[in-house]
Amino acid sequence: MNTKYSLIMDDLKKKITDGSLKSGTKIPSIRMLSEQYSCSKNTIIKAYNELENQHLIYSIPKSGYYVVNHENHMNDKSNKVIIDFLSAGPDKKAMPYEDFQHCFNQAINLYKEELFTYSHQQGLPSLRKELTKHLQDRQVFTDLQRILITSGSQQALHLLVHMPFPNGKTNILVEQPTYSGMIESVKVHHVKTFGIEVDMEGIDLERLEYLFKHNNIKFFYIIPRFHNPLGHSYSNKVKKKIVELATKYDVYIVEDDIFGDLDLNTKSDPMFTYDPTGRVIYLKSFSKIMLPGLRIGLAILPELLINTFSRYKFSSDLFSTTISQGALELYLKSGMFNAHIERIRDLYSTKMKMVIQSCEKHLSPDVLFTKPKSGFYLSIYLPKMIQANRLMTMLQQDNVLVVDAKRMYLPEFQKNSLIRLCISQVDITQIDQGIEKLAKNINKLKIHQVFFVENTNHLL
Repeated sequence: MNTKYSLIMDDLKKKITDGSLKSGTKIPSIRMLSEQYSCSKNTIIKAYNELENQHLIYSIPKSGYYVVNHENHMNDKSNKVIIDFLSAGPDKKAMPYEDFQHCFNQAINLYKEELFTYSHQQGLPSLRKELTKHLQDRQVFTDLQRILITSGSQQALHLLVHMPFPNGKTNILVEQPTYSGMIESVKVHHVKTFGIEVDMEGIDLERLEYLFKHNNIKFFYIIPRFHNPLGHSYSNKVKKKIVELATKYDVYIVEDDIFGDLDLNTKSDPMFTYDPTGRVIYLKSFSKIMLPGLRIGLAILPELLINTFSRYKFSSDLFSTTISQGALELYLKSGMFNAHIERIRDLYSTKMKMVIQSCEKHLSPDVLFTKPKSGFYLSIYLPKMIQANRLMTMLQQDNVLVVDAKRMYLPEFQKNSLIRLCISQVDITQIDQGIEKLAKNINKLKIHQVFFVENTNHLL
């Protein structure tokens, strides 16, 4: 049986949801509601306190309670139903808000002053100690002295790009295409960067060896599991061979394992596993798989790089946010993280399977696409003469959001024939409809291109 205060809460939440109580507006006073619902003021206060804990309302002393914020896309005046294959954050329905809020509160109560004063440059020792246990389950064996906490993996990349390395080399090698944040970092720092093409067949190891041997490569940046934007994963055999080549030619490897937790294959190892000499720099982030606003990542560095990396990081931000670190430590210790990962593995693998099935159903045979087992990304190779940016514009007019891969290439590798689908935030019920619209717009462009070519030949 529902309590009085929970009924009051539900009524107020409904009014906030349907827009009757708009963002920033003052809600009825405690006295007014106690009269309206024929209950004590304490009952209303209890309901308001709970709504405040849920961040739906806030109080101003001597003024009253106000609605915090509300976005109701269903009541948007345009009535547009957007199919979102663009947004690359976690599924909003799968974010562990309440569990992590509990860990935040507990961390503040437990650590108090430690979280609000200057902290250890490498990160909270207690978190790094917990991370060594966490990483062991993922075949990453290290000690806390080699772990440095960063403000997401992007900060680690940005620092690694422009800091000197023990091998004395200066150039960087990246997969093509690759994560756009890495492309931006090498551009900002004007670092000479080489590319190696990666496609549905994987990577050319002979070409990789040639580049390692002849181009003064400082490090090779690679996303070996659930690649961004292609979505593919390397086999253990190939990962091991790449590490061997890097050791042979004195090249470091920066392994971005941002989606490693989503791997359904328990026998799939990170490249760090095959690194006996301190050749692989291992990066991990908790943003994509948990809460983007958390901004907590980690770098496992060879001993020769720790001091240099620490100096560069100190010049950037002294240390990463300690409140998030304390909360993450408790989240890992409690077992909540592993439970969360189990849930989202099922969620994202289900979504990916549905997207692939829809692509097989709707796309014509000349439209190739990658087929990841999980992760966030899948890429589609468009037929010749069809421009990805034009398709993207047409789909936007059809209320389907995708992105072309232009910003994921170095200038000399630039292509306009690849689009990336991100499956993380698209609603499961919209997947088939979205891929069907995608296929129809590709066919429209193909017909238009045939018409254009035939008329051009006629004029000639």
